[in-house]
Amino acid sequence: MPTVATIDGVKIQFYFDEHPPPHFHAVFAEFTAQIQIDPSQVLRGSLPQAKLAAVLDWTRKNRDALTSAWAAAAAGRKPKRLQ
Repeated sequence: MPTVATIDGVKIQFYFDEHPPPHFHAVFAEFTAQIQIDPSQVLRGSLPQAKLAAVLDWTRKNRDALTSAWAAAAAGRKPKRLQ
């Protein structure tokens, strides 16, 4: 599972052959959450509130790049690193 970014200590990861809806996995310490890209919301799991707020804000600002990364992972290709 490639890590495409780290936001405030939270790893943003995609699994290969992902399933809809477009989403990513956010991992911080013992916390994990699946975050839908559009609209930006938690599908499963949890993160500490401050970390979640940072990730959701970053998601909204990087929606197009995240959607491209999800499409690459869903097709079995390694997504590009994001800022």
